[in-house]
Amino acid sequence: METSCPKCKSKNIYQDVNIWICPECSHEWSEQDSTQSEENEIRNDSVKDANGNILADGDSVIVIKDLKISRSSNTIKSGTKVRNIRLADAGDGHDIACKIDGIGAINLKSAFVKKV
Repeated sequence: METSCPKCKSKNIYQDVNIWICPECSHEWSEQDSTQSEENEIRNDSVKDANGNILADGDSVIVIKDLKISRSSNTIKSGTKVRNIRLADAGDGHDIACKIDGIGAINLKSAFVKKV
């Protein structure tokens, strides 16, 4: 059961036959619409690789571009395989936390990796 308006997030909603109505913003929706919008929100919040594949914790990815590490002389070469990633919001678009052999713990942007 929907507990708030999908448009204004108001808790003051009521049902009229098959339609939910929000008296605060006058938004009307059906339960089917709310289920579809929840699925779309889940899809929009998911982390995707450079090819658009959805990433999950524990996945393996390959770096698709040489990445220079700031404040270091090290570079992550294109084709480097990274195992057991963790999805985390580290800020500045860095949404993958991982460990790379020879470099250590690092955060990567999902736009520079592809799922294996």
